[in-house]
Amino acid sequence: MNKDSKKRFEKLTLLSASEHRYPQHPSEARLETFDNVYADRDYVIEFDCPEYTSLCPVTGQPDFGHIVLRYVPDKLCIESKSLKLYLYSFRNENTFHEEAVNTILDAVVAACAPRRAEVSGRFRPRGGIAINVKAVYGDKIDA
Repeated sequence: MNKDSKKRFEKLTLLSASEHRYPQHPSEARLETFDNVYADRDYVIEFDCPEYTSLCPVTGQPDFGHIVLRYVPDKLCIESKSLKLYLYSFRNENTFHEEAVNTILDAVVAACAPRRAEVSGRFRPRGGIAINVKAVYGDKIDA
C-alpha cells in the first residue's frame, strides 16, 4: 500500500482491528467513513442488513427486522464493518421500530452528510402485526 492509500484509510480503525469490540448501545458505537473519490457524481450505495435485532421497550422481548440503508454520498462514504457494529449495538437497546429507523438515519447523516439518504425497516410480526418504517433525508432516492 502506498503512502497516499495509508493516509486515506488511517481513520478506519474498526476495519483493521483484529479484536472484536462490540458496542453494547448505539451511543457507544460509531460509524466510520472514508473519502468518496467519486464525489463529482451522484450514485446510490445500498446496505442490506437482514439480521437486525433490538428489544421491545415495554416487554423487553426481542424484535427482529430487516434494515436497508440507501444513500447518495457527498464527500464521505460509510465503511461497512462500522455499520455492522453500529446495527449490532441495537441488540440490547429497548426501542420502538419507528425510533430505531430514525436514529439510524440521524447517525448516517451525522457521520457522512450524504446528499440524500433513506433508511427502511421491515420488522417481523409480533402480536399479528408487522411494522414497516421508512425515514428520508433530503429528496427521495429513485430506483
